[in-house]
Amino acid sequence: MVTIYGIKNCDTVRKTLKWFDAKGIENKLHDFRADGIDAKTIEGWLHEVGGKTLINKRGPSYRNLSDEDKATLEQGGPKASEVLATNPTVIKRPVVDFGSTRIVAYDETRWSELAGV
Repeated sequence: MVTIYGIKNCDTVRKTLKWFDAKGIENKLHDFRADGIDAKTIEGWLHEVGGKTLINKRGPSYRNLSDEDKATLEQGGPKASEVLATNPTVIKRPVVDFGSTRIVAYDETRWSELAGV
């Protein structure tokens, strides 16, 4: 089963869910707002894909962070994952978890490769 991390009212997350449903790929939504997200999971994502890929610096959630939190995100490390766990809407959406691999942002080509469709 594929886990799609994001927020349910995000247009890109809704588009992602529709794509997986249309392909008949079993999936579930993990809503950051409703379900939360722990710093340890985010730390793994940061290690795997890096902050430049995972952090959405273009959205209002990032702009509303304190200068201290922005500096922490720039430095990376465990404290960065704590900032993201506290402010999960700063995470680029969706994060699609295939179990052994995570794909950040909308990417039908990579999803198709990983799902074999």
